[in-house]
Amino acid sequence: MRPDAVSRSALEPEQVGRKVRLREVGLRDRRVLMGFDRDMAREATPLIGGGHRHWASHRSGSAGDDIHFGIETVRGRMLVGSVCTIGADPATGRFGYGIGIAPRHQRCGYATDAITVLLAHMFGQRGFRKCEVSVYGGNLASLSLHGGLGFREEGRLADTEVVRGEIKYLVRMGITAEEFAARPSYALGDLGGRGQHRRPRRGKHWRAPAAVSG
Repeated sequence: MRPDAVSRSALEPEQVGRKVRLREVGLRDRRVLMGFDRDMAREATPLIGGGHRHWASHRSGSAGDDIHFGIETVRGRMLVGSVCTIGADPATGRFGYGIGIAPRHQRCGYATDAITVLLAHMFGQRGFRKCEVSVYGGNLASLSLHGGLGFREEGRLADTEVVRGEIKYLVRMGITAEEFAARPSYALGDLGGRGQHRRPRRGKHWRAPAAVSG
């Protein structure tokens, strides 16, 4: 099955996880997102997806089938970060993403939940087949996060940037639709529902889309 073209408007229906929901980024979010960018630059916060910048990503627009969403808490509806897909290609069924959580909202489980909701949307509703990300080898927190989500290491690439006499390297990681669907902690049917928290149902499994032909 060929992946559907991704809409750059709000997700339909709204995608809700256990802690956060993904929603469209609007002009009213400008001040908050720009503040997140300043905070992250000041604290040199490690980034996922090759240097995600909240407001800059939104202002630059989404290329091709890429999308950009705000990450908002289920309780209180507070904007805590943003996430965007990178290089989404319906022809190959592959995509990557960049995500940023404001420093003051980190270590709350928001990134894990937001990534899970995004994967559920891209695999379950858009028909994509594989997600690929690159993480700096020294970013142990991000490597651990992705490993916990089911991503597998697929290779390492040396970066041209030299820091303190050492060459930095990127760890390539990936997860397929089938691998995501097999994880019992996040059944796709349990991520929907506005403001609802549901426990995974036993005995029900989401089937991954058919492989992309050609």
